[in-house]
Amino acid sequence: MLSGRDVRWATVLGLGSLRPAPGTWGSLPPVVLAGALIALGLGPTQSPIVYNAVMGAMVILACAACVLQGDAAETHFMRKDPPNVVADEVAGQSLALLALPAAATAGLGTTAFTLFYAFICFRVFDIVKPPPADGLQKVAGGWGIVLDDLVAGLYAMIMVQAMTRVML
Repeated sequence: MLSGRDVRWATVLGLGSLRPAPGTWGSLPPVVLAGALIALGLGPTQSPIVYNAVMGAMVILACAACVLQGDAAETHFMRKDPPNVVADEVAGQSLALLALPAAATAGLGTTAFTLFYAFICFRVFDIVKPPPADGLQKVAGGWGIVLDDLVAGLYAMIMVQAMTRVML
């Protein structure tokens, strides 16, 4: 049996062990990081290159954790797409927060609403898994763990972009 250390990046350093709803816990780090970047003046309006580079790096690193440790995680937790693996949620949530328009962070209330809305949209799409996300879980190994979350993140990103451009 593999040790927990062998899958630490896929579980986001053990964050996936939190209960209830490990996927919800796994979706929080990108939201907190985005809020911190915005508060530090490194948001999508003030410093779009830094903000989008950090969010993009989160997507890439979380995908890499899933792909590189996905097989080991499935063996360790003895199931396909184990709930303890939350790097996929980090990837999808980070994708949903990419390329926020200026209106999304126009003020403290607007920023808080945008981050909350992105979080809720991603969680709903991750749970409901509208096509093609539902079928992507059948892909073997780490790609099967992360692809459905990337689709959920893309759907959430579309919703956030539409909301911020139309309503704000």
